[in-house]
Amino acid sequence: MEQNTEHTLTKKEKRELKRKEKEDVKNQKESKKSTKRIVMWVSAVLILGFVVFGMVRIISSSPAGNGETVSFPIYDSDWVKGNKNASTTLIEYSDFQCPACAVYYPLIAQVVKDLGSEIRFVYRHFPLQQHQNANLTARAAEAAGKQGKFWEMHDVIFENQTKWAENGGARDIFIGYAKDLKLNLDKFNNDIDSKEVNAKIDGDYKSGLSAGVNSTPSFFLNGVKIQNPRTYDEFKSIIEQSIGKSAQ
Repeated sequence: MEQNTEHTLTKKEKRELKRKEKEDVKNQKESKKSTKRIVMWVSAVLILGFVVFGMVRIISSSPAGNGETVSFPIYDSDWVKGNKNASTTLIEYSDFQCPACAVYYPLIAQVVKDLGSEIRFVYRHFPLQQHQNANLTARAAEAAGKQGKFWEMHDVIFENQTKWAENGGARDIFIGYAKDLKLNLDKFNNDIDSKEVNAKIDGDYKSGLSAGVNSTPSFFLNGVKIQNPRTYDEFKSIIEQSIGKSAQ
């Protein structure tokens, strides 16, 4: 006689079985959600890693960020002091309204005085947007340059920075400087708003951006961006070392 091995479930056992089945389904859903969250987090971390890596590559590839040499052609329109044929070139990207640029102004003047026969100093405009009169001041200097008085206007502007920097009537102040420099005021007023002057400043600014300039003053010595020296002696020493290398 065969023994019946089947077991008929009681109502209580059936309820317990259904409860376990529901619990298993719930656990499976939770497991899937957890797996999905993990995949999302891993993907986010990987994406962030690629973004950071890309930013590091961009920063490290910037000429201004890793000491690489930037190719700086010197144009006829550039404002140059010192020996125009020197093998050592110092380029400054500057903003007339920048307080730090005003601090470096006398240091540059002394550098040109002491080493002018051995270096070529080039001034380029890099007016910062946060300075309300920076672009106007650059145009005033360029307009004076149209009459052969760029450096004279350059000096007067820096020496009197505190008088016009936050002044809503800065243009009238610059006209006053132009008058003191015995410029033709009609020509000065026309040139300050001319397309040619604006194009010159824009060209300087774009060349600075392409070199990685993001602050003023920024100095490039023979195409290599240097950290802003803290003293005149430090500045002079850096340039003299470059002159020595050029002479070898």
